[in-house]
Amino acid sequence: MKIGASTLAGLHDTLENCLEFIEGLGIEYAELVHQFPSEFIEIELLESFNLKYSIHSPFMDVNIASLQERSRLNSIEQIKSSIDLASEIDAETVVVHPGFMPFLARPFEDKVYETANKSILELGNYAKDLGVNAAIENMPTFEGMIYKDLKKLDQFLTENEMSMTLDIGHANHVGYSADEMYFDSIKHIHAHDNFGDDDSHLALGEGSIDLKHIIKKFESKNYDGIYIIEVNDNDSIKKSFEYMKENF
Repeated sequence: MKIGASTLAGLHDTLENCLEFIEGLGIEYAELVHQFPSEFIEIELLESFNLKYSIHSPFMDVNIASLQERSRLNSIEQIKSSIDLASEIDAETVVVHPGFMPFLARPFEDKVYETANKSILELGNYAKDLGVNAAIENMPTFEGMIYKDLKKLDQFLTENEMSMTLDIGHANHVGYSADEMYFDSIKHIHAHDNFGDDDSHLALGEGSIDLKHIIKKFESKNYDGIYIIEVNDNDSIKKSFEYMKENF
């Protein structure tokens, strides 16, 4: 079982301190949130740790589903920079958000999805050419989010031989049960907990999600991706890692 932790928990600290904390717990993988305040990451710093990496591409001020073509192209370039970084450091996966639908774009929902799909395919092909896996993440139930529907996302990705990042907390927020969260397209997982009423990113075991059922299902299917603990602070990383060691 491959277990990692996201640097999202150390957003208000230096990347060096965050990676030092993750490595100090004995965790094997770190997922680098590749945006401010870590938009520019020194490879020498990453190589100074005995960690393997995945990358979460930028999602702040980024929208690959934008109907404004210059905004879409800028978003594409930012995410390609994460794919380039992944190729340089042999990271297994780059997580990509599918974009969102602003208020004034709501009358054009079909066009928003068409634009998102175009961007996803461009990024998927770019990543494949560099030997990187671009895995598209399912979204929570917030206004303007697209691809909240796991089945819809799975269908598109399967048809185009791409993979999904399953965010367990997002899926629970949408209303998916533990039995409904497995798809063959899932090659990367974000693990955190909530009570279904918000995308809380609680430590594993602190919410109402049946995480044991979900993870045992993936293990029974010989899932070979990483379980990335994506929580709010270092204490929650520690609690979540202990939960994983105790239960699996």
